[in-house]
Amino acid sequence: MTTGAYDVAIVGFGPSGAVAAGLLGARGIRTFVCDRAHDVYDKPRAIALDHEITRLFQNMGVAKQIKPYLEPFTDSVFYGVDGQVIKRMSTAPEPFPLAHTPSVVFTQPPVERILRAHAASFPSVTTALGQQLLNLSQDESGVTLELRDDKGQPSTVRARYLIGCDGASSTVRTLTGMALEDLGFDEPWLVVDVLVNEQGLSKLPTTSVQYCHPERPATMVIGPGRHRRWEISINPGENPEQLATPEGTWKLLAPWISPADGELWRQASYRFHALVAEDWRKGHVFIAGDAAHQQPPFLGQGMCQGVRDVANLCWKLDAVLKGAAPDSLLDSYTPERKGHVTALTTRIKAIGQIIGERDVAKARARDAHLLEECGGVVKPVPRQDVQPALQDGLLSALPHAKRGTIFPQPWLLTASGERRRMDDLMGTGWRLVLAPHASQEIREAAATLNSIDAELVQLGSPELTEADGLLARWFTDNKAVAAIVRPDHYVYGVCQTADELSGQLSALRAAFEPAQAAT
Repeated sequence: MTTGAYDVAIVGFGPSGAVAAGLLGARGIRTFVCDRAHDVYDKPRAIALDHEITRLFQNMGVAKQIKPYLEPFTDSVFYGVDGQVIKRMSTAPEPFPLAHTPSVVFTQPPVERILRAHAASFPSVTTALGQQLLNLSQDESGVTLELRDDKGQPSTVRARYLIGCDGASSTVRTLTGMALEDLGFDEPWLVVDVLVNEQGLSKLPTTSVQYCHPERPATMVIGPGRHRRWEISINPGENPEQLATPEGTWKLLAPWISPADGELWRQASYRFHALVAEDWRKGHVFIAGDAAHQQPPFLGQGMCQGVRDVANLCWKLDAVLKGAAPDSLLDSYTPERKGHVTALTTRIKAIGQIIGERDVAKARARDAHLLEECGGVVKPVPRQDVQPALQDGLLSALPHAKRGTIFPQPWLLTASGERRRMDDLMGTGWRLVLAPHASQEIREAAATLNSIDAELVQLGSPELTEADGLLARWFTDNKAVAAIVRPDHYVYGVCQTADELSGQLSALRAAFEPAQAAT
């Protein structure tokens, strides 16, 4: 059986695949998404999200459905060799830069079901569950997928582009020959999820904890409700399979709780890796999520990274498929996302090395160094400070500290005095945001904006009055009068003069001109 042609096919209907299908479906893109499983995995794997992802859920229109399954992430306290606090990670203070709690914990299965249902609600999205990818081939106009359902019935699907969101052992990546680079991290750990009862809760810390103990590094994360997660390092000579049994797991949990204190939800032994694909595009095929990268879990960025991937890719696919941009725009996907993932994984590894130092003398030196750095007073460091900026891709050539960073989302006051998030009032396309003090010359330069079909946003106008002054401070602190913001909220460029604005808009137009000339 041959299924009709699609604009985009997605293999893998996990979080990244479901978000991709939802983003494309909302744009009316003919999308096919398949997965070997009929339902989501009923146990949590990801546990943390950040405000960039919850802002995307807001943009998708699912934030209210997902909100009951989210809770603010507590502080993470790092304890050194002798039990002293050596580091503390916290959250940015209000007003929150993206109008959402910067770090949250969540319950994955119901959130994933909401994302799947959202994607399937669009008429342009076709879902096919119980389907295994057997092979794929490419030609000049697209990709052909060979599938088989769980009853053995074969089928083929034709699409112009394919996104492989099919996990760490990705069939798409394997069939297209995309190699993985090793970033130098390989450790065995046991991950345990427990639903703790009241008796157990009374025994446990009220913050998340990193136990930086050479004899057994470990992490405890406070999840939503009664959910608690432990990540416990496996020592040399121990059997990972035996430790992943209930008997083995409870022995490792003994310093905290006993079987009388809760119910095991999930326990699994893993090798924590730091891997990234060399190329994320081959012809008409892209990879995203765990198919493109794997990182240790020490900052809870695994699912966030995959969702960032598809958020980056889908608006570009939409522009290309609708003739608003040339196919070459899609070449920006690999340098943008690979660069970001590599930089963030390097920072995650550094956190992991703080936690996982096994040499006692080196661990004591680590503790002394961290305490010396802060003058003996451990102050909370916002988790968001570790997020890198985009360095390459569709960005202005003009350097600026905020180029490639996430543009803030302020709360705005409507004429009736109601507080609304900026994206809810203005959508999520290209924007040119002008500072309240932008001159007439700047506003005239902005008139060239129409060629990229962006929205002009004049901060400080009666229609755009801030509730907390977040953006006004952003412009003042960065000595900027204008910011060009992409549909994924990353800053294309920051301008301090009318000439800089005109130059950046001209360069941006040039990136889209080949498609405009062809239509």
